[in-house]
Amino acid sequence: MVGTGGPVATFSVWDYVVFAGIILLAAGVGLFQAFRGRKEASSEEFLLGGRQMTAVPVAMSLTASFMSGITVIGTPAESYRFGSAFWIFGFAYAIMSAISAELFVPLFYRLGVTSAYEYLELRFSRPIRIIGTSMYIVQTALYTGLVIYAPALALNQITGLDLWGVLVATGVVCIIYCTLGGLKAVIWTDVLQMVVMLAGFVAVIARGAVLQGGLTKIWEDAGEGGRLQAFDFDPDPLKRHTFWSIVVGGSIMWAAIYAINQSQVQRYISCKTLGHAKMSLYVNMVGLWITVTLAVFSGLTMYSIYKNCDPLSNGDVATPDQLFPYLVMDILADFPGIPGLFVAAAYSGTLSTVSSSINALVAVTVEDFILPVYKDLTQKQVSWMNMGLSVFFGGVCIGMAGVASLMGSVLQAALSIFGMISGPLLGLYLLGMFFRTSNSIGGLVGMIIGLVLTLWVGIGGQIYPPTAEKTNPLPLTTAGCNNTIGQNYTTITPWTSPVTLTPEPDYRPPLADTWYSLSYVYFSLLGVLTTIVSGLLVSVITGGCKQDKMNSELFVRKNDLICFSWCNKSKESDITEKPSANICMGADNPGFKEDDVMSKDVEKNTRL
Repeated sequence: MVGTGGPVATFSVWDYVVFAGIILLAAGVGLFQAFRGRKEASSEEFLLGGRQMTAVPVAMSLTASFMSGITVIGTPAESYRFGSAFWIFGFAYAIMSAISAELFVPLFYRLGVTSAYEYLELRFSRPIRIIGTSMYIVQTALYTGLVIYAPALALNQITGLDLWGVLVATGVVCIIYCTLGGLKAVIWTDVLQMVVMLAGFVAVIARGAVLQGGLTKIWEDAGEGGRLQAFDFDPDPLKRHTFWSIVVGGSIMWAAIYAINQSQVQRYISCKTLGHAKMSLYVNMVGLWITVTLAVFSGLTMYSIYKNCDPLSNGDVATPDQLFPYLVMDILADFPGIPGLFVAAAYSGTLSTVSSSINALVAVTVEDFILPVYKDLTQKQVSWMNMGLSVFFGGVCIGMAGVASLMGSVLQAALSIFGMISGPLLGLYLLGMFFRTSNSIGGLVGMIIGLVLTLWVGIGGQIYPPTAEKTNPLPLTTAGCNNTIGQNYTTITPWTSPVTLTPEPDYRPPLADTWYSLSYVYFSLLGVLTTIVSGLLVSVITGGCKQDKMNSELFVRKNDLICFSWCNKSKESDITEKPSANICMGADNPGFKEDDVMSKDVEKNTRL
């Protein structure tokens, strides 16, 4: 009987057929784009889709890029255990979209960059660009490996799919269409994968509504279980999720992901006009709203079904990440092919994230490390290098998935660290975009200080996790279970919260319930503020940046906020317009000449 505990069915033949069919379809889209664009094999075509993409497919790709399999599996579990507060991230998505579209898109689009980290060299210095790119490569390779491994582990233990077979197959499929099709293949497969992800949520909600007697019954059960008390206006920064932590901290956290992350920047600068680029972020905002709403309501549906028999407490699953796959096999096993659709939804999220990461890693490696050193490469050599790097980074990501299998709970810790690194990087960009007095020394020192603080509070919070008083888990029961397995499992916190690297020690230092209990949502905000403030102070102490040596192209301008899809600027002027000189010469870049930058830009445009 559904919702009363015990073992559930595994995959049927039709489930395997549906799952394999959708994955092969994704690969087919990539191959189609490869053959379709075989006569346009330039580096710009491979990395930026020839800068001819339109708003809607790019928007869906933006949404799918960070709606990974972890999100498909983890967000419903979050809603099931902690309530619907996660839905408030919809406000954060709106603020993030406005920040990215009105501040960052015009800047990157005006400069015609391929790598987001080119800006750091133009504004500060080449060493800072190298540091920023290196931070991105390390965190993205690790994150992508974890994205492959996390849903594979959860689904393996529920559906019986072979863990390592799926891990390797996932990586190989991504490598194929990234290597042959480039960014266009990634974007169009993301569109397909986004549709599949949403279909998986709808299938679960629809079946749950039938079993429970309608959506109204699900909503009533959630209310009785305290799952609808989302708006907590307590200003305490130590509470895991409040209205303020999600709206303020969440906005900065997501801005750090969308505004400066190469995976996202590479998408919106591939648009054919600035209007399409901005519009893609606003359409993406709607996509995020739909996704988080369906994910949260899927969690409420799961609570309605398991309100009297919690599978985690009952020992039916080992970790919270397995709750949603368990639900799928429990309520949809009677419909051949539908569980396969859900598994395909989870893996579609994984494929979209992995393919986005591979394509972005290739772009930053070529633009930031190879082309500045080897300036005489032919177009054919660059194209082969792009494809070779796609294979290389695909292999690295599969390897990182193997490493993740040995990490245990460090899996979730690494996801928190991903946010910690992005905050100081965002602070560095804002320091350069808004404060003309900041220089290279201030930027470097500020970013280091911000990174040290966020890692300190983040790692401290993992070693000494916040108490239940701050995380606010909601009550669950096993009173209605018919089948108790009797195994004792250690409860692991959801992927969105800080986790324990080691067993919690008996001794808790004074900082454990104050500094180390800071909500994980505030990590990025802490990094941004620390980087800007310390960067400005160090810049002033070291003499600042000479005002007469600045180039206004590298700052946020008033007309950036006005120019939208009706903007009359031509595509060519948006793409080719480049800063004529480094913004801060003299002390920061001795021996720098304006002619050198002009000749370098001409050479790069000719090569591409």
